[in-house]
Formats: sequence, structure tokens, C-alpha cells
Amino acid sequence: MFEKILIANRGEIACRVMKTARRMGIRTVAVYSEADVDALHVSLADEAVCIGPAPAVDSYLAIDRIIAACRETSAQAVHPGYGFLSENAEFATRLEDEGIVFVGPKPHAIRCMGDKITSKKLADYASVNTIPGYSDEIKNAEHAVEIANDVGYPVMIKASAGGGGKGMRIAYDDDDCRDGFDRATNEARTAFGDERVFIEKYIEEPRHIEIQVLADSHGNTIYLGERECSLQRRHQKVIEEAPSPFLDDATRKAMGEQAVALAQAVEYQSAGTVEFIVDASRNFYFLEMNTRLQVEHPVTELVTGLDLVEMMLRVAAKEPLPLAQHEVTVTGWAIEARVYAEDPFRNFLPSVGRLVRYLPPPDSDCVRVDTGVYEGSEVSIHYDPMIAKVVTRGATRDSAIAHMRSALNEFCIRGLSHNVSFLAALVDDARFREGRIDTTLIGKAYPNGFSPSDVVHDDPALLIVVAASIHRRYMDRAANISDQLPGFEREVPDKWVVVMDAAHHPVRVQPLDTGAGHVVEYGGEHYEVLSEWQFGQALFRGTIDGNEVCIQVERRNMKYRLIHWGSQLDVMVLSARAAELLACMPVKQPPDMSKFLLSPMPGLLTQSLVSQGDEVKAGQSLIVLEAMKMENVLHAERDGKVGEVLAAVGDTLAVDQPILEFE
Repeated sequence: MFEKILIANRGEIACRVMKTARRMGIRTVAVYSEADVDALHVSLADEAVCIGPAPAVDSYLAIDRIIAACRETSAQAVHPGYGFLSENAEFATRLEDEGIVFVGPKPHAIRCMGDKITSKKLADYASVNTIPGYSDEIKNAEHAVEIANDVGYPVMIKASAGGGGKGMRIAYDDDDCRDGFDRATNEARTAFGDERVFIEKYIEEPRHIEIQVLADSHGNTIYLGERECSLQRRHQKVIEEAPSPFLDDATRKAMGEQAVALAQAVEYQSAGTVEFIVDASRNFYFLEMNTRLQVEHPVTELVTGLDLVEMMLRVAAKEPLPLAQHEVTVTGWAIEARVYAEDPFRNFLPSVGRLVRYLPPPDSDCVRVDTGVYEGSEVSIHYDPMIAKVVTRGATRDSAIAHMRSALNEFCIRGLSHNVSFLAALVDDARFREGRIDTTLIGKAYPNGFSPSDVVHDDPALLIVVAASIHRRYMDRAANISDQLPGFEREVPDKWVVVMDAAHHPVRVQPLDTGAGHVVEYGGEHYEVLSEWQFGQALFRGTIDGNEVCIQVERRNMKYRLIHWGSQLDVMVLSARAAELLACMPVKQPPDMSKFLLSPMPGLLTQSLVSQGDEVKAGQSLIVLEAMKMENVLHAERDGKVGEVLAAVGDTLAVDQPILEFE
């Protein structure tokens, strides 16, 4: 076994690999960019080497610098994680030439499977079911339209070297196809340095189900069951689970055997994933093979009991697989939710900033959190916006879902926007709970985007009661301040008004004789609130009438921000007179910014498609922003004329920064 390995990655996956390496007694080397000098993976490693400035092309994608770090630290092997160089055949070849082991498949397998056109031809050769389409290189947009008409709309335009939802567009007609071809090729060129795309039939209402395979250098190849990855937004996986609630044993076996056949066709070694599209009749078609560890690999680990990183390291060290196909067992259920720095209430635009407060749910037998950040660290525009992965397991699917709801409810993040409320809404959706999911579910559930109205609390009385109890604690503390004038000691009244969503809710709050809580009278009911919550704690844990509750609490001047089951409410607790006067206060109107095009997200301005004095039409493309490795096009909302250009190509923009002013 190796004595020292280098992890050619960052963030959550680098920390994940280090955890297994440490357990196996293997020393680790981290590489980092100048932007990541204080990153968690740097502090967790035994050694760390800076490999360049913030842009990934000058650091995490710089092969020469990573090889130099291997030489400097005498690392015997490199684990690439996922993303960056993990599926780069040139990188694997260069390491091989240097006598350094690449913890992954051989360059030939990476090259064949990394090119979607070649991989589809190989799948046909290995008798793997494939989607109808055109696998050769497409010359231009008109050629794409011709092919799309032959295949039949709708079609999917996909980057040949792509992955992670980048370089993908769905086209329903010729205009969609032309625009999709241009956008897909541009995005593919930016993300992968390869602008080639191909076209295949788009299967409507599909499920995305993938098979995990393991293969060693001794000719042994097995599959470890499937993962259901159908909950996706913009082709990006959001929630994954194992096993799939849709497959039957016969389909599972057939998919597994075809995945193994494909792996054997390219003499695959290491962990890999064969992805399939499955229709409503359980017909399945090969989509692609990822020649690396998947983001969602933890769900497979939790139901099989296998550490996939350990398996990869052992295979790379020429050890045979420790089990045969008949020894693979799948027990229970596991679900993974990806926590991202993005604002679900602003069309999931990326969010950057410092994690002022970061309290993930604690690891337990039922909950696992893989993360690459800590309280005080920063999420920047340079890299993927993933904050953490929450993984839960249970004996049944319902049990795993219940653990996920509780874990998300406890996940406290402050300082930037995040998608926890969106995840909470998804796992509580009736269609998800019943297993009635496909890749179109999110679009159908939120056709107009995700909004606060999608996470309305089903029991607002609970939040009102907790707010009243917390406020009474603050008032009691203020009343007990030392050195008050004799005879003028502050008295705390029992009656208050909770102001929530502009509605006034009278309450009465009295301390319990035990001193550990309060009795809150609201709406004609009495609630006994017991808690050992202390001032400043982010989580209010306790019971209400004997039922356990956990609510996130943040005091914001006169308001209390309460977060529970994904819903977020700002409330005030006032005297009756103060509440009466509050209703008379004027509301400050926001400034009129209708004449400006504002940056909806932090990002890099890569293209300016208009100039001062240009006439523009509604829907016209104006600006291209690159953020979190994705290309975003800003369009004109109405006809107008460009008065002034306020930002230039190459500028790094902040949220709501003016880019154009219209006359």
C-alpha cells in the first residue's frame, strides 16, 4: 500500500479522500491555490503545496504544477477526486510517465469513456442499450438543425467532453436548436476546452439511474447496485438515493450486467459509474460513463458498507477486489442532499461570501455530512458552490427521509444564501415521498421558480409560541441587570403581541415554577415550552407540550429570525401599544432601478454584446456572465436604447451592480 498520496482537488472531496487515507495509515498532501490558503483541506493534510493563483486553469488544472508538487513531496500516487483533472487522460498519462500512480482507470478507458461520441459507439459494440441519435461531430448550427429533424424533436445537444450539466441544451424546434448549439459549444469550450457536441433523442419524463461499478487489474468487475439521481435542476443532480424506488430486480440485474460489460470492454480499473436514462416502462438506455468517483458515492457506501475511496486505493495498489458479485449486499436506504451556496428565491443564482455561522448537523449512525468548509471560511466565485453533502440512512426509505428532514432542519448557515429551504421542500414533497419522481419533477413543481410561498409553515402557532418564549427570556434578563435604582426596578409584563407577516398575534407568557420554561397562552390554547436554550445559541432545542422541537434562531436588532422545516420568518414581539404604533409607520420605498441592467449574481463579465447608443429589443442577449463555472446570458426585458455601458469585459461584478443604463 502507498505511504503517501497527493489529492489533486479541493473542498469537500479532498477532505473526504483524506479521511479514508488517514484511517488506512496513508499520509496525505494537499494542493491549493492562493485563494484556498485557509481552506479546510489544506489544514487537514499532512503536507500542503501552493500550486498557483485563484483561476483553476492556473492551479487545479495546471498539470505541470501538480506533478511538481508530487516530486517535491515524494507522493507515490495521486487521487483526483471529481471534477478538475479527474477525467483527464493526459494527466493520467503524464503521471504514469513520471512513475506516479493515478488512483483511477487507465488513460485508455478515460479517453474512450470521457468522449461521449466514442463511448456511445463502444456501448453499441458491447451490446449496451443506447439512445437514438447522431454520434459523429456536428459541423455547425445548420448541420445541427438537419440532424435534429432527422432524429425528431425534442433533442438533447450535449458536449462531447462534458459533465455536470455543462454544455447541455434541450431543443424543441429549429430556433431552439440553433441557439442551443451556440450556447452548448461556447459553454463546452469554456468548461472543457473542447467545443464538440453531439445530438440524441430527448426522452421525456425520464428517470436518471446509474450503476456503480468496481474493477481491479486482475480481471474482476462487479456492480454495487444503483443510485436514483432523477431529482435534478438544470441537469444538475440535487438529491440522490440508493436503491431506486422504481427498479425491480430484473431491471436492476440487467442494468448492472450491461454496466459491467461496458467496463470490461474498455478494460476498466477502479471505481466508475455507468449512467442510464430509464423511461416509464423501465426501458433503459446508456447515457455516459463517469470514469471517476461520483459526488453521490456516499449513498452507495451507506447501503453496501464499502468505502469506495479505499477500494480505489487498493485497486491502484494492484490488490484484487475483496468480494465477488454474489457477495455484494444492499441493506437499508440512503439519501443524499447537496447543499449549495445559491439563492433559491432568486432563481438559484450563485452566492458568495463568508460563512459567518456554520453548524452542520452532527455525524451519527443515521447522518453523515461531507464538507470542505468551516465557520469563518469563504465561498468564492472561482470554484463550485457546494458547501456540503448531507447523507442520511435508515432501515426503510421513509426512515431515511425522516432523518434527512431533521438533519436539514438543524443545518445552520449564516453569511450567504443557501438552498437548504429548497432541499427541505423537496424531501417533504408528496411525489418524492411516494417515489413518483423523474428529471422533470422540479420544473413541474416550481414552474415559476421557487419562492417563499413554497415553504409556508404548516403550524405557525409553533413559531409564535417559541418567539414569545425567547423574548420573555431576553426581557427577564434585562430586568435582572444589576444596580437598578431601589423602587424603580424593571418589571416584565406577561402580555405581548407577536408581529409576524404584518399580522398581530396577542400572547401571554408566564414562567413555569420550575424556571426551565414558560406557559404561553395563544389563540385560546396553553403551550408548555421547556428548553435549556441559552442566549446566542443558533438552535432552540426543547419540547412544546412534550413534543421535541428544533428551531434555528437569530436575533436581528428588534426582530427574531426563526427557521423551521425550511420556512424562514422574521417576527417581532412588542407591547400592545408598540404594535399599534408600528402599524402606523410609513414603509420606505426602494429606489427606482428600472433604467439599469443589474448583475443578478457575482461573476466575471466575459462578453458585452451591445454598445452605447444601440437599440435593443425585448429578449435580446445583452451580457454574458461567468459564475461558478457556468455561463449565464442576461437578456433585455423590454425594448430600449443603451445610454451608458457601466462595466467592461473582464470586470468582476457584485450582486445588483449596474452594468448598463438605458435611456
